[in-house]
Amino acid sequence: MSRTSTTSLRSNIYKNVEENGRTYHQYKQGKYNLPNDEMEKERLDLQHTLFYISLGEKLYLAPLGPNIHNVLDIATGTGIWAIEFANLFPSAQVLGTDLSPIQPEYVPPNCRFEIDDAEDEWPFAEKFDYIHGRALLSCFKDPRAVLTSAFDSLAPGGYLELQDGVCPFSYIGDPPVTSDFYRWNELVVEGSTKVGRPWTNVVHYKRWMQEIGFEDVVEKSFYWPTNGWAKGRHYKQIGALFQADMLNGIEGMSLKIIGQLGWTPDAIREFIVGVRRDLCDPSITSYMNIRVVYGRKPSPVVV
Repeated sequence: MSRTSTTSLRSNIYKNVEENGRTYHQYKQGKYNLPNDEMEKERLDLQHTLFYISLGEKLYLAPLGPNIHNVLDIATGTGIWAIEFANLFPSAQVLGTDLSPIQPEYVPPNCRFEIDDAEDEWPFAEKFDYIHGRALLSCFKDPRAVLTSAFDSLAPGGYLELQDGVCPFSYIGDPPVTSDFYRWNELVVEGSTKVGRPWTNVVHYKRWMQEIGFEDVVEKSFYWPTNGWAKGRHYKQIGALFQADMLNGIEGMSLKIIGQLGWTPDAIREFIVGVRRDLCDPSITSYMNIRVVYGRKPSPVVV
């Protein structure tokens, strides 16, 4: 397969910023509070596998037809979803945008990446048949405004699909209120709210999409156990993958968000030792509720 280079992304202005032993995006430095280094890239690709398995080995759930021409993946991360979608729909042009230029250098010829902030005015000349956003819960000050930009940028009849996790986590039975993991959930909700990008907005996606004007809005729920406590081969697999995802990502998720509350990096790293222990404890029956929400932009009424 022929490939096209994305080397143009690697401008000096997009070099990473190092802080507390992790690296972060330089473009609009500080807007996104999770790192973008190799450890985080591995976590994002593992998270991609989790979504793929949960959705029945599918990249999307919206009822897309075969004639998809223009596709946008906002906050694309490593670009793995955009690349796989481009391979699945070779006649489509797939654009992935992100604050960090961490996507591969060589990609399918119908896939490209741009540095862009989805909270800015959307600059795209084309209208999209499908817009995808995944794991956006930590990204935006005003997610509803981003969904409005997506609505405006869709072609009539086009779909927006959001795949995301609900924070804080849920539990089977009584919450383990004395555990470090329970405390961690409280802290990240408090810290993300303080920084103005609360992690608690996923539960509003369906209502916001309906209010904005999307039709036939569908919401589907899945769940990811944090370890092997859940029964059945499927959930055992999900639990093992999500435990690895969380163990790998808990530091990056915590340093800046809990740091907003006055904690030092050393204190955070000491605290998350207990959080990691709880993530491996099958007596703590915690899980993340996963929501997939999609809806269609109305087509013009023919008189």
